[in-house]
Amino acid sequence: MFQIGDMIAHPMHGAGVIESIEKKKINGVTREYYVLRMPVGGMLVMIPVSNTEEIGVRPIISEEQADEIIDSINDIEVDMSQNWNRRYRENMLRIKSGDLTEVARVVKGLMARDEERGLSTGERKMLRNAKQILISEIVLSKHSTYDEIEEKINAAMSC
Repeated sequence: MFQIGDMIAHPMHGAGVIESIEKKKINGVTREYYVLRMPVGGMLVMIPVSNTEEIGVRPIISEEQADEIIDSINDIEVDMSQNWNRRYRENMLRIKSGDLTEVARVVKGLMARDEERGLSTGERKMLRNAKQILISEIVLSKHSTYDEIEEKINAAMSC
């Protein structure tokens, strides 16, 4: 079980800090929830304590792991399907995995595709979301700002 002040990562929302643990009654069922404050935009996410493992919530990566991910971006191989539907599903599975290297693969692939052909509205939204997930965790692990990490990632992507 996580504690107030712990930094955790949610596969679909990114990383944040547990601000509180609250009991809420929803649909007649009382449960405990982690209240997670996201560093980007200050959004609050409530995560049921009993479902954290099932959802894929985990502690954030270390600063060393964050450096490794940034350094490895240039070496990430991107092989995306030409079929947009299949590509979308594959990218969504990569994001949901909670593996930041896979999220970086989605970001790199969609950025490359955007330069070559442009992106659909759905893929543009996915790129924004994947980038936010990737950057939010690295920001917390490296105690840095969003803009600094975004700049590092953009530089790594363009190598």
